[in-house]
Amino acid sequence: MDEALPLMQAGQLLARGVSRHLLSHNFTSLEEFVPERGKRVDVMALGPKGEIWVIECKSSREDFMADHKWQGYLEWCDRFFWAVDDQFPLELLPDETGLIMADAYGAEVVRMGPESKLAPARRKKITLKFARDVALRHQRLRDPRL
Repeated sequence: MDEALPLMQAGQLLARGVSRHLLSHNFTSLEEFVPERGKRVDVMALGPKGEIWVIECKSSREDFMADHKWQGYLEWCDRFFWAVDDQFPLELLPDETGLIMADAYGAEVVRMGPESKLAPARRKKITLKFARDVALRHQRLRDPRL
């Protein structure tokens, strides 16, 4: 068993499996991405053609019911998805959103979220922020005292 797993919370385990799956489709992802102050998405994914997806990971009914910000994430992506495990009550999730079934080791897209293309200026802004955040995280790994 992976020793790092017990240190991760349920939503983080889902994000790990989602990120693994997305990489197999040539999407890079960043967990806990902040597109703007006051918003933090669980997973932001950047596709090979520049497409941007947001994936919110929900580990329980209570976790979903406590999320009142998710609609504010729609303006930051081309597609929006929920990622849940096989125990999650699927009837809670809006039909007009994407659905990913996940666990700590992988995932499967069950329903594609509808596409809503970002405006070019918004796409450029979010792509640059994504790239800078990835670079800063990488730099902090190499130089923790930064």
